[in-house]
Parts: sequence; C-alpha cells; structure tokens
Amino acid sequence: MEVSDQQERFQEFFELGYKKQIHEILTSGEKSFIVDFFDLASFDNNLSELLLDDPSDVIRTAEYSILDVFSNIGEPIKDIRVRFKNLPTTQNVQIKDIRAVHLGKLISVKGIIRQSSDVRPRVVSATFECPACGSNIKIAQLDQKFREPSRCTCGRMGKFKLIDKDLVDAQRIVVEEMPESLKGGEQPKRLSVFLNEDLVEPKKDRATTPGTKVECVGRIVEIPIIDKSGGKLTRFDIAMDVNYIEPMDEDFSEINIDDAEIEEIKKLSEEKDIFLKLRNSIATSIFGHDKIKEAIVLQLMGGRRKVRKDGTTSRGDIHILLVGDPGSGKSAILQFVTNAAPKSRFVSGKSSTSAGLTASVVKDEFMKGWALEAGAMVLANKGICLIDELDKMSPEDTSALHEALEQQQVSIAKANIQATLKTETTVLAAANPEMGRFDPYNPIASQIKMPPTLINRFDLIFLIRDIPNESSDKKIASHIMKIHQSDKNSIEPEIRLDLVRKYIAYAKQKIVPELTDEAVKEIISFYVDLRNKNKNQEGEGKVRSISITARQLEALVRMAEASAKVRLSEKVTKEDAIKAIELLKYSLSEVGIDKETGQFDIDMIHTGISASSRNRISIIKKLIDDLGADKRSVAIEEIISEAAIKGIEKGKTEEILEKLKSSGDIFSPKYGYIKKM
Repeated sequence: MEVSDQQERFQEFFELGYKKQIHEILTSGEKSFIVDFFDLASFDNNLSELLLDDPSDVIRTAEYSILDVFSNIGEPIKDIRVRFKNLPTTQNVQIKDIRAVHLGKLISVKGIIRQSSDVRPRVVSATFECPACGSNIKIAQLDQKFREPSRCTCGRMGKFKLIDKDLVDAQRIVVEEMPESLKGGEQPKRLSVFLNEDLVEPKKDRATTPGTKVECVGRIVEIPIIDKSGGKLTRFDIAMDVNYIEPMDEDFSEINIDDAEIEEIKKLSEEKDIFLKLRNSIATSIFGHDKIKEAIVLQLMGGRRKVRKDGTTSRGDIHILLVGDPGSGKSAILQFVTNAAPKSRFVSGKSSTSAGLTASVVKDEFMKGWALEAGAMVLANKGICLIDELDKMSPEDTSALHEALEQQQVSIAKANIQATLKTETTVLAAANPEMGRFDPYNPIASQIKMPPTLINRFDLIFLIRDIPNESSDKKIASHIMKIHQSDKNSIEPEIRLDLVRKYIAYAKQKIVPELTDEAVKEIISFYVDLRNKNKNQEGEGKVRSISITARQLEALVRMAEASAKVRLSEKVTKEDAIKAIELLKYSLSEVGIDKETGQFDIDMIHTGISASSRNRISIIKKLIDDLGADKRSVAIEEIISEAAIKGIEKGKTEEILEKLKSSGDIFSPKYGYIKKM
C-alpha cells in the first residue's frame, strides 16, 4: 500500500470512527490520540497488518493524517502523537521470548517495572547552518551519539553551526517478567524500555513507578554496543521504543476464573468444613502444624485495607513469623506458599540486603543519571513476600523492614531522588534461634538476631520445636517414608492446588467483609479481660505486665475478616472472632508467657524483658540508690543480701548487676564493689 493511500485510509478512519475523541482533544489540549487496534483492523485489515510489520513509518503516516483531519475542521494543531493499544494476542510476547525476528515489529510485553530513571530532555532532531552558503541542514538524531552533518551541498565539509534543536522529555525504565509467568527456578528476564514526550508527563507518573505492573506496546529496536576503543561490536543490545504504556490492575492474581469455576468455588464455600479442607490442603508433605496451617489460610485470604477520611490507613495484610529448630519444615512451608500464592517473591537470609528487599538508587548507564530500583517487597505489592533465614540478615538490612511492614511503604531519599513506593505486601518469614535450638526459658527476642521492634510487627509468631516423642515421632516417620516410598503414595490435598489459588483470588477480589456487632463485642470482651487480668500485680515497686496491646487488637480484626473471606461471607460473625482469638491465644502462649508468673506478657516479645524481670531490675536499682545515697561505693555482697530479703535470689541479682554494667548504669570502681554512673 502506497503512503498516499495509507494517509487517505487513515483520514477516513479517524473521521468516521473517532469524532468524539477528536472533539475531546480539541477541548482538553491532549498531546496524544489513543486508537484501539481492533477498531483499525475491522476498518482496514491490510492497514492493521502493515502497522504490525512496519510500525515506524505507518505510525508517522497516521500522525500526518490526523493533523490533516484537524486542519480540515479549521483547528490547526502543530503536533500530535497517535498511540495504539489492545494488540492481538499473537503480538503478546514474553520478554524471554524476544528474538531477532521481532526487531522493527510492533509487539506488546507485560511485566513489572524494576527500575525507573529520571526524566531528561533528549534531542530528536537538530538544524545546522552552513557558514559558506547559509543553507540549513536538518539531521534526525536516531543514535545515542549526537550526529552532525559531514558536508553541505555547496561542497563545504565540517564545522557547521548549530542553530536549533528539537528536544523531548525522555525516560528509561526496566521492565521485568512477572513472577506468575516463571516456571521452576527460572530467572526473570529484563527489557529496557524508552518513553518519550507525553508518556512521561507528571499525571502519568503511576505508569512509571517501580513495582507497578504495566503493559507496553512498542517497537523492538537494536542498540549498538560500543567497546572501549569507540568502535561498534557485532553484537547488539535490544530495547523497546514505546508507543503506548498502561498500568495493569494489580489484583491478587491475574488468574482468569470462568463461570464454571466460580460455581465450583461457591459450592465449595457452602461446605461446613471448608476451613479445615483449605487447612489440610496446605503443605501436605509436612506432617502436623495444624495451627500454623490455619494461620497461613487466613494470611492468604487477608483482611481489609482501610483508608480513613483523614488519610491514615490500617493494613489488611497479616504478617507471620515462624521460629524453630533446624529441620522442622519451616522452609518447606514457605516454598509451598511461594507456589500457592499467585503473586509471590521468595528471598533468603544472607543473600538478601535492605536494597534487595525494599528499594535502592542505582547509576543509570543509559540516561547518565540516577535510577530507582524496586526490591522484593515492592515487587510483591498486593501479593506475598517469603523471607527465609531472617535471623541471618544483618541488623542494618532488617532495619529497612520496619516501615515496609507496618506503614506498607518504602521511603527513599538518596542522591537526587526522593520517592515513596508502595509495599502493600503480606510477609511470611522464618528464622532459627541463635543457639541452634529454642530455649523455652529465655525471651524470643533474645534468641533471634532481630530487634524487638521488628518482631512485634508480626501479627502471629509460632514456635516449631523438635522435641523427641515416641508417638508423634512414629507418625512423622511413617508420613515421610510414605512420601519417599513411591510418588503414587504422595498425600493428595483435599482441594487441588489450582482450585485453592482460584478460591483465594476470588475471595480477595470479590469479598469485602464487614464486622457485625456480635464480633465486635466478642473481640472487645477478650481484649479488656486479658489486659485487666493481672490487677493483683499492682503494688509498691511493682511493674504491672501488659498482656496485650492495640496492635494485637488490630490483628484480631484482620484475622476475623480473613475468616469471613474463607466462607465467602460479607459479614464477620462471632464465630470468626472466636477463631481469630484462639489463634492469637495459641501464638501468645508460645512466645508471650512469663514463665515465672504464668501470665501473658506482651513485653516478652516487644522488649525481650518480662514484667517480673523489670520488677527485679527496679528493686535492685532502688537498693543501689538507697545504699549509695552518700555517693559511696556499695559492696555487691551487701546488695545480694538486701535483695534476698526482698525475695530475689543470688543468681538473679548477679545477672541484673551484669546487665546494668553493660548498659552503663553502674560501674565497678574496684573488685567486689559497684557505683552509680
């Protein structure tokens, strides 16, 4: 088809089918005109095929045509871009499948933005003046290097004067394959994508934020690789020159659920034991751990994210921490959830840094500036992030998780970039005790190399202990042997994995449960009763233990809402609240009980020091103050004897004195004596 014929057909196409859009552009001042590919295909199939094979020339012709349309209606417009969306499925290519045959073709790729550079001006054409004859020479700037004319028509060579240049805004983003499209241990491939002009306007900023899932329509181009000597290599890099970019809906899953499957899901939700069936479908290769599996079912469902009128938010994601002895199945549970959750990211201990988990600022070699690169928590936005060997991470790296877990955002202020990225991500983490095996008599915070402020951001903490027991050992051994004996003997889940994925996706997309008065009353009653259970601890010099805080109260609400989602119910009932309370009590009984008093004490998790320990510390401090009132040194034996009268044994007193020394509250001026700082 000749260019003149193409132009006529495009003019006819715009005038017949896009009158409303043309009027909107005239009134709104838009700089681009968006066309649905299937509208063009139904109008002229040959023209649409030509667009796919030779997009560069055909799009330029379409832009000239629409300018003629505007001039015909008496509204001259200097420049406008025509952008095509909704390409046929034959043009949807995965990044890893892009080959040389795709060069110069119009294709569509989907992925997650991993890196985003600054917006910078780029020269698209430059006009030079010949000093000899005064004629103007216009050079299109298509390569990375700035091109100047080599000679003029008058015969002059070199030293031409630059009199004008056309600049457009440009940005480079790096798009990575979506985790849903990966199989097994495949590494996600990346593609450099270049955006120009109106595609980088501030109002379209969401389309270029790292962690956003996007669909890019554009032309695949080759980029020459320059060696150190300045010459071009025979190998080329590839990139996409984008014609249209659109953020995709970030639902829990991109899984398409057809009508038959929706009917199956609804029928399944009506069964009385649906919660148990889902629980028994979690990690069937791992024996037992029923409470942990119940919590994971609720975690996959999640609660409601609430945005209030004053702008504050309450997260709906339930964070779970598994702490346990080696070989107890923690990593296997995490691996199962990685496969079961449609949008998941798995990271592990020493191989992860704060930059890899949250976000970082890196040098951009193409745009010669700084670029923002998203980490695992940002890439798993609206999904789940699995962190194994959390205790192996350095304190500097784990500190980056504080904001990401509770505020569900990552703030970056490095180089010339200040940005806030979303991390509406559920976290399931696993850690080992510092000494290899868990010590039930020491606080959990002191046994994991993690700050208590990070530990208390987890809604539920479970201990997985490997304690010899003849009855349970036989069951575990026979379960493992049955799996290893033959593939046919592997334990079949009560609900197949693909249906579990779709059930969760449907619940998260469609169900928005509301708290009923009965559920609210049940949660309030539990909260108030538990907080005021230890009134008898009050007294002179005593610190009253705090059994539960508002953070656990919000966790109860999230779990109750998730329990309602399991039944695909829009109402959170009293039974849902009871289920949430049982799980929280089980979790607190594992890690939040003061072994001396037998009472719930949330400070065992939050600070690593129980109320009874704080009582002893305050008593010892008062003794030191009283005995050293005249600023003299106090004999340790004297403190030990006075503390014994108040019911504190010698070993505990010595331990407290050592802690006070290490914290700098006291020092030892000579052997056997201590003095306040």
